[in-house]
Amino acid sequence: MFWRYLLKRLGQTVVVLFCVSILAFALVRIAPGSPARMMLPDTATDEQVAAMEAEMGLDQPMVVQYLRYMAGVLTGDLGTSTAYRTDVGQIIVERFPATVQLTLATILVSLLISIPMGIIAGIKQGSVIDFLAMLFALLGQAMSTVWLAVLMIYIFSVKLNWLPSLGMGGIEYLILPAVTLGYPLAAQVTRMGRSGMIDVLREDYITATLAKGIPESRVYTKYAFKNALIPIITIVGMQIGVFLGGAIVVETVFSWSGIGQLTNMAVGNRDYQLVQSLLLVIAACGAVVNLLVDLINAAIDPRVTLQ
Repeated sequence: MFWRYLLKRLGQTVVVLFCVSILAFALVRIAPGSPARMMLPDTATDEQVAAMEAEMGLDQPMVVQYLRYMAGVLTGDLGTSTAYRTDVGQIIVERFPATVQLTLATILVSLLISIPMGIIAGIKQGSVIDFLAMLFALLGQAMSTVWLAVLMIYIFSVKLNWLPSLGMGGIEYLILPAVTLGYPLAAQVTRMGRSGMIDVLREDYITATLAKGIPESRVYTKYAFKNALIPIITIVGMQIGVFLGGAIVVETVFSWSGIGQLTNMAVGNRDYQLVQSLLLVIAACGAVVNLLVDLINAAIDPRVTLQ
């Protein structure tokens, strides 16, 4: 059962990545501008641009260009970046750890805040704590990420001068981008955790467990929270895929040298090879994380079958 499910999902992943490769290939070429002209000085003539395009293989039919690109991908060759003049795979490998670091910090910050808040709000429904938790969730889901990033920089870097606003370094450089990226996720998890706890606490088996004299703290953490955890895992898993794909806005605003910032620069430079490969990496991260989330949900709740 498990291996059949795993093979089925891997097959679906291959199909998804194939579709993503086609869309990425088409979209970067539909966008205005030419990478050949971006590489040449402003004084370059049309003949020089045409010669550069021929050297880069851009004068070939679209189908030929796509087949050449996919042949390279299947052999582990993602091509050469026109902007960086180096191997695309090497660039991605160098930038990916920074995005992983930011992703882990973001998830840690979000869960440390949101899970206790969601549990307490669900248990104390209608209380002041519940009101504050829902206000926290409402603001987090309503705020624009760009606005929140600028606000964080203004308060903690400009006014208070507590934290650096740009660049990478020690843990102090990680706090602002992690909090900015994690607040919307924390808001989502708080809301889902609260609603999940409320639903579970209304179940008969919870009432029966409490009637047996089992301590409330144990009932809430061992029985109720476990069953309320599945939607939280799903949400967090989906966001991990997004974060690993690169949080473009946050990484660009805070000058965090990860996949998101790299994607933004690659699009601006019309770097076809790099953009295509980045989109494939993002899609692969999302597919892998979704598969892991399904397996974890099945392990936590026996009612969730692999079918």
